[in-house]
Amino acid sequence: MDDRAEHGGPRVPQQRRPGSSGEPAALRFDVLGPVRARRGDEQLATGSPQQRALLAALLLREGRTATAAELIDALWGDDPPSQALAAVRTYASRLRKALDPGVLVSESGGYAVRGLGEGALDLTEAQERAAEAEKARAAGDLGRAREVLNRALALWDGEALAGVPGPYAEAQRVRLEEWRLGLLEARLDMDLEQGCHAEAVSELTALTAAYPLRERLRELLMLALYRSGRQAEALAVYADTRRLLADELGVDPRAGLRELQRRILQADPELAEPSAPAEQPTVVRVRPAQLPATVPDFTGRSAFVRELSEVLAAASGPGDDDGAGRVMAVSALAGIGGVGKTTLAVHLAHQARSAFPDGQLYVDLQGAGARAAEPETVLGSFLRALGTADSAIPDSLAERAALYRSVLDGRRVLVLLDNARDAAQVRPLLPGTAGCAALVTSRVRMVDLAGAHLVDLDVMSPDEALALFTRIVGEERVASERKAALDVVAACGFLPLAIRIAASRLAARRTWTVSVLAAKLADERRRLDELQAGDLAVKATFELGYGALEPAQARAFRLLGLADGPDISLAAAAAVLDLPPEDTEDLLESLVDTSLLESAAPGRYRYHDLVRLYARSCAERDEESAGVGLSPAPLGQRRTEAAMSRLLDFYLSTATGVYAIERPGERVLDHLSRGSYPGLEFPDRAQALDWLFAEASGLLAAVQQAGTAGMLRRAADLLFAAVDLGESGISSRQYVLAATAVVTAAQRTGDAYAEGRARLMHSHLLGVSGQFSESDREAGAALKLGLAAGDPVVCAQAPNQQGIIALYTGRHDEAEQHLTEALAAFRADRNSPGEASALCNLSRVHLATGRVDSAVSLARQGVALYERDDTGMALRLANGKYALGLALTSAGEIALALEALTDALGMFQDARQQLWHGMTLFRLAELHLADHAPARAAACAEQALAVLHGIGGDWRRANVLTALGRGLHGVGQLDRARVCWQEALTAFEALKSPEAADVRSLLASAPVG
Repeated sequence: MDDRAEHGGPRVPQQRRPGSSGEPAALRFDVLGPVRARRGDEQLATGSPQQRALLAALLLREGRTATAAELIDALWGDDPPSQALAAVRTYASRLRKALDPGVLVSESGGYAVRGLGEGALDLTEAQERAAEAEKARAAGDLGRAREVLNRALALWDGEALAGVPGPYAEAQRVRLEEWRLGLLEARLDMDLEQGCHAEAVSELTALTAAYPLRERLRELLMLALYRSGRQAEALAVYADTRRLLADELGVDPRAGLRELQRRILQADPELAEPSAPAEQPTVVRVRPAQLPATVPDFTGRSAFVRELSEVLAAASGPGDDDGAGRVMAVSALAGIGGVGKTTLAVHLAHQARSAFPDGQLYVDLQGAGARAAEPETVLGSFLRALGTADSAIPDSLAERAALYRSVLDGRRVLVLLDNARDAAQVRPLLPGTAGCAALVTSRVRMVDLAGAHLVDLDVMSPDEALALFTRIVGEERVASERKAALDVVAACGFLPLAIRIAASRLAARRTWTVSVLAAKLADERRRLDELQAGDLAVKATFELGYGALEPAQARAFRLLGLADGPDISLAAAAAVLDLPPEDTEDLLESLVDTSLLESAAPGRYRYHDLVRLYARSCAERDEESAGVGLSPAPLGQRRTEAAMSRLLDFYLSTATGVYAIERPGERVLDHLSRGSYPGLEFPDRAQALDWLFAEASGLLAAVQQAGTAGMLRRAADLLFAAVDLGESGISSRQYVLAATAVVTAAQRTGDAYAEGRARLMHSHLLGVSGQFSESDREAGAALKLGLAAGDPVVCAQAPNQQGIIALYTGRHDEAEQHLTEALAAFRADRNSPGEASALCNLSRVHLATGRVDSAVSLARQGVALYERDDTGMALRLANGKYALGLALTSAGEIALALEALTDALGMFQDARQQLWHGMTLFRLAELHLADHAPARAAACAEQALAVLHGIGGDWRRANVLTALGRGLHGVGQLDRARVCWQEALTAFEALKSPEAADVRSLLASAPVG
């Protein structure tokens, strides 16, 4: 029955009682043995060997999506059956039916395993235990470290991925077995450190028989025997090892083993006792206090406050000396947007601060948006907040999560995880130790978050809603119009955010009565055919706040929602609104006051994800009919298009200025479009680069949005002006997406100019990432378009790019032809920096074909052009110094080469060009090899690998590994050198690169061990 019909008034929602129901049995998967799936004690059918191989491949990706092509390669390698795709789909369908709903999901043409509970995969559990053991060992607690490491090793049940076919499973079996042996060696090493020599002998004897060529095991066995008083046997182990290595591999034992034999023969007294653990540096314990401010007018929710306070008390209670009696408490608050989840959680967290004296952590996980926060990123932030140095933070999600829980062990910390997407996002962020607690807010009920205390937060009761309204508006105004106030909160749907917006509007307008507001809300037209829980209810609530805005506020709200970036700066917002910065700031701050906009940082603003969608719908509906006395849109252009055009012009004008600071005298500047809206100016290079990298996401999003014919050319030119974002490697992915979007739009509109420039920049970024074939194709297409459009920039830079790619891929005649063509085009355009670039690239071609003298001459000509006319401070000079350093190295001019490369290194670092910073370190490694300084070469190569981590592509990494191997070989680390060369060879062979032959020669000629 409809309450409205029976009582003649608004429907009052029934209040849910706090509490949660029982949890179903959780899924658990095993890969450290036969691949199995269990629900509680029930073993689930996982199907044929190939079906288990699919399940294993997805589990080992830790929630990341695997494409169908990747899965086919994993299951069958180079020889898939004709119906491989259909088979993969069938296996996935069968597994989806066998597992819980929502576990195996389809995404972007592939599959992923999501929504697993904590400890659901034995491999993850083993990784966490191994990390915990490492931390305990570093802290000097060997007993604890051994116990935890044994528990990690106990998770293996025979051979990992037993019986699972396919090349991927075989590679993972090898990896997991090597890791297991490493863990075993670490545990045995700790056994000996604690004096368990005799007990270790038998285990080590069996292990050395099973793995006869593993020298570390034999070294441990010798030490265990010696410390057990069995010196002769210890020396016999060495003799057996030496004979075995000579017979099987033709090598001698490694230095560590030989040194141990020498010390045993000399009865070294230090060998008889376990070495004391090294003294660890003191770790500064940091007490984070990250909670946002609580609202002063928090109202109601008393039942939920009591319930959640009791849960937190269970975690913060006294317990025993060892923590027994305390638990790790997790409370997950779920409800529709605007229901007050964050407000309640923050209020509760502040009340409980004294119970968690070691700190409080907070993060907005942005789960309702398109770009939810990655757990790896959040863990890095939390670890830094807890006092962990950047250098100690590992890369993988599992390792970060394990270290995070280890750091929290023994502390009493409250973690507030706000706006979570799902349980999978939350699990790695949970403390997992007694005495800590986590509060989670989300729009979804996290039934798959094992052990969580679930709370469904509904809308307020009428009394609570009225109390909140009264606290904001004032007791005096409400007391005389109580019925009208009840009508207002009922019209708001008893939703806290809607009540706060409406009450704030009323409080700001002293001439309004409560009845006036109630009448406005009663006249509100129905905007949705059916009111539902979730986003639609939130949208209806936002409409109330929007309707109360002044015209200028409403316009700002609508137009700023058009921009795609995660946030927007004050200067960019001023361009969108076509207002002075001071007036813009006043408007934005007034929107912040109404909760329709958020202040992300001083001078930066952002929308909640749903508010942004609502603002855009308002722009589509209202903007063209609105008018507030501001500048009209250009003839034939809609106001929304004009706003985005101003934003694009602002970014183009400012980025062009940054480009000019970085590359003074660059002729390209004369060929870029001029934005009609002015940009920012900067006093120095550092501030210019700060702006460029801070605005990367918003700038590239504006390029992607420029899909109309009138903005395409400016968008393509903005890609040129912001090339540093792509070259640096920091924003390469978004840069490529932006370039691709411009290409697609230009093809649709037939704009050869925009398409040619966008393809050229796409080619450049593909080359930077090591995708040389694709880069070459794009450069060729760009050149055809540039010739058709008569674009001198593309006609010069496209053959220059083709020449670089031909050089990288060993096609030296083609490279010289392309670069000669580029040189002529640059000269025809009077582009001196471009001419210098072509000369330096030609220098590298001459160098590759043995013409060292001409290579040096060409590079010096290029550097001279860069230095002419006060362009010596430009980034381009670094490229010239780089090429000159290569040529001088080959010419044997080591001192001059070192000077040139060192200059280039500093310039690339100052310009934040991570790719070229790393490549210059690689070239310095080659220089030191030529100078017979292998130790310095190895050090530079190691630095290069670190700087190039994740950027530059496999070809560049393989080149660095080759140099590293040569350096290591020169200092006697022969086995490690071979490993580097083998990895390089694998990469070169996969890429079909000619460098593979050189690496094979290195491997063939190098002695082993």
